[in-house]
Amino acid sequence: MARRYDPHRRTRIIDAALSVIAADGIAGLSHRTVAAEADVPLGSTTYHFGSLDELLVAALRRCNENFVRTLRESEALAAGGEAEGAARVAGSAGSAGSAGLADELTRLLGQWFAGERGAIELEYELYLAALRRPALRPVAAEWTEEAVELLSRRTDPGTARALVALMDGVCLQVLLAGGTFDAAYTREMLARIVAGGG
Repeated sequence: MARRYDPHRRTRIIDAALSVIAADGIAGLSHRTVAAEADVPLGSTTYHFGSLDELLVAALRRCNENFVRTLRESEALAAGGEAEGAARVAGSAGSAGSAGLADELTRLLGQWFAGERGAIELEYELYLAALRRPALRPVAAEWTEEAVELLSRRTDPGTARALVALMDGVCLQVLLAGGTFDAAYTREMLARIVAGGG
């Protein structure tokens, strides 16, 4: 019997890996569990991903796309970036610009936390897996670098990096402490960083 052409099989395998990790954690991930979840032959998973690290890299890269895409698609972050950049170079970046950036980042984080909590936990589980899996470290760094690059359109690179670090810290504290996202506190802390970077 001829093999059926399945151009989306690789994507289905990555989606299945994310489902397995969401249900059972990274410890539950194997080629066999992913193949069963994706409803594909075991050989398909090893054909597309020679090791579990390769599969985890693809899964983490997929997760990275989510929040960075949100930053990239934010009209408020794109709008006025050139004007604020010119003002910053001239040494006259205003507090309105600082407040605007803090407001937008707070809004985006709030929107993210308003979504499915399990999806956020999954993203951070993969992100933190890089601590023990060196193959994941460059991919984990991609998120930071792209977020810094996007935010550097509105502020200087050092301040952009501090903003990303604060957002990461806020997210981890909410997830690990089981609390709720405190928008007012987050906005105030983001605004302080932006104002200090001027």
